Parts: sequence; structure tokens; C-alpha cells
Amino acid sequence: MFNKNIYHAELNRYKVFLDIEKGLSGNTLISYIGELEKFERFLENKGLGYLNVSEEDILEFIKIESRKGQSAATQSHLISVLRSFYKYLIIDEKVDVNPASAISFPKKWKSIPKYLSKNEVVELINAPDMGKNTGVRDRAILELMYATGLRISETIGLKFENIFFDDNFLRVMGKGSKERIVPFNNKAKEELVRYLDQARPKLIKDKVSEFLFINKNGGSLSRQGLWKVVRGYGVKVGISKTLTPHMLRHSFATHLLEQGADLRSIQMMLGHSNISTTEIYTYVAKERVKKIYDKLHPRSDE
Repeated sequence: MFNKNIYHAELNRYKVFLDIEKGLSGNTLISYIGELEKFERFLENKGLGYLNVSEEDILEFIKIESRKGQSAATQSHLISVLRSFYKYLIIDEKVDVNPASAISFPKKWKSIPKYLSKNEVVELINAPDMGKNTGVRDRAILELMYATGLRISETIGLKFENIFFDDNFLRVMGKGSKERIVPFNNKAKEELVRYLDQARPKLIKDKVSEFLFINKNGGSLSRQGLWKVVRGYGVKVGISKTLTPHMLRHSFATHLLEQGADLRSIQMMLGHSNISTTEIYTYVAKERVKKIYDKLHPRSDE
């Protein structure tokens, strides 16, 4: 029998466990709880108690969700969340068996990450109006994101204590509260110094903030605000792709790989816990090499 109050209390305890014990980020926590709220509706409709579900019940739930047009990646995430939840319940001695442990992940093709050409990156970075304080800030952001491959959350979360100008590196707190060191180039340093000297004092005025990047009202820059900044400059320079901040991260990794950087170094700079995540960029490089070969080899068109 399903009891909503008991289930919600369990979710709250599980959320604390993920936050304190596992150190998951805020967005990941929201994602996990969101999936388990979908599971709640399924349990309620079926009249099932969450401590008494079988593998067949889990499979039925996933099948229902797949009919809603979810991708293989989304279904895999759903299975991972359920496995994690029931593993937690085993640790808490609420259940003896994990009903999701033997369920296979759906097969999926590796999607090729979208990235910008080197010329498009240059156009994008040069797009901000340097006569405006926000323009100086935006160029510093774009230059830094391309120089380091930072995620959007890592960019807006940068603090003064994270930047080491003498040695040209950042200390970044990534997913799962994992810290990493990321170098940046002199061009990014130049734009950061310009922003700090010329624009930030005028943006922040009499306010105080530990965060590096400030919005036009003197507050810390939000995720949505940075998204709009990047998208807006993409429209301005006529980049046909649907531009997102993450495409600068993909461009950073792809261009490094094309220039001969090794995967392990790129993995460390991106903060990937698994090398297989970084290997997706080899598909981009192989595709580019094939196009160059087909275009330039004297006998490729015979």
C-alpha cells in the first residue's frame, strides 16, 4: 500500500544522504529527486509500497516512461537513480534486495558533441562591445571559458580565491565537490585583468561580492544570465548552430585534441571522472581527419 507521507519523508532523508554523504551538486540533487517523484506517481497509481516493489514493477515503470519519448540516455539515468535509491535503502536496512540492480541500461549511440570552428570562436569572443562595462565582462567570460573548458556553473561560481594570476591557473570546484587545477592562457589573463580593473568596480559599485563575475545590477551572475549572454552573441555574429555555453567547453576539448593534446590531460582539465566520457571527442577528431583525407588525398575521389 502506498503512503505518500512516508515516501516523502524517505525522499527527504535520501536527499540529505546525497548532499552530505555523496556530495552531489544542487542540480544533480534536483535531478535525482525529480526522477523519484515520477516514481512516486507510478507507485501511487499502482497502489504499491516503495519497500515492496519487484524488478517487474521497475521494468513496467521504465516502459511507461519510455513511451513518453524519453531518450535512451534519460532512461539510463532513471535506472541509475533507482539503483542508487534502493542501494541506500539496503544500507539503511529498509530492504534486503535492490530490485533495479539487474536491469540493463538501454543501448544508445554516442552523440557527437556540437562545437565551434576556431574562426567562429574568434568571432564570438570579439563580439562584445568593449565600450560597455558588460561588454568587457562578457569578453573576459568568453575568453576564459574557451581557455579552460569550464562548465557554466563553474564559471559563475568562480571566486577571487580561485584565481592564481602569477601562475596562470584556476582552482575549480566541479561536480561532486571534486577540486581540480586548470591552466589558462595569457589572452584570458589579459581580458580578466581588464575586466577587474575597468569594468567590475563600475558594475558592483558600493556592493561587496566574493564572486568574480557580476551582473549589471552588482549581483552575482546567474546561470540563466550567462546562458543569455552566450546565446545573444551567437545570434549577433550569425552562428547558425543553437549556441550554448557548453559548446565552448566542447570546442575547448576538440581543438586541444586536434592540436595533439592527449586524452588524459584533457580529462583532467575537464574534470571527467571517467576517461570514456572524454573519449567522445575522438569521434569528432576522426570525423575531421576523414574529411581532410577525402578532400586532399590525390586518389580519394577516384
